[in-house]
Amino acid sequence: MKSPARETHNIPPVFDSESRILILGSFPSVKSREEGFFYGHRQNRFWAVVSRILGVPKPETIEEKRDMLISHHIALWDVIESCDIAGSADSKIRNAVPNDISRITRAADIRHIYLNGGEAFKMFERYNGDIGLPYSRLPSTSPANAAYSVERLAREWEVIREFL
Repeated sequence: MKSPARETHNIPPVFDSESRILILGSFPSVKSREEGFFYGHRQNRFWAVVSRILGVPKPETIEEKRDMLISHHIALWDVIESCDIAGSADSKIRNAVPNDISRITRAADIRHIYLNGGEAFKMFERYNGDIGLPYSRLPSTSPANAAYSVERLAREWEVIREFL
């Protein structure tokens, strides 16, 4: 079993001044940190779910993913800036230091924050619950959330359209 190592978030947030919603995960997976972009594990359903909701083809490249988010007024980042973690499981996160979410909320027209999964929601409430914006938990798009199909996730995630 791999022992925890101190890891630092290496992916800059995606947003511009026109962003209306902010989707936050917990911390990038090993694969995402290697790839240098969010939800890099091929089994994570984030890109399939969001593209389905938006009615656009699933993006494949980092540039296509970034363009899809920006063109639909979606900001994307994670709650945690650094932590001790072994592997990618949220349950393995220790000694977390939060990202400064106000970096986005001050620069963009964020109307609602959505948290991708229970651990992101829990950490957001611990570190940013007083941010002064409405926020909601959505079911995790992680492959570890096997109880949810892409179709079921898309039905639950459909709420993001309200502010787009």
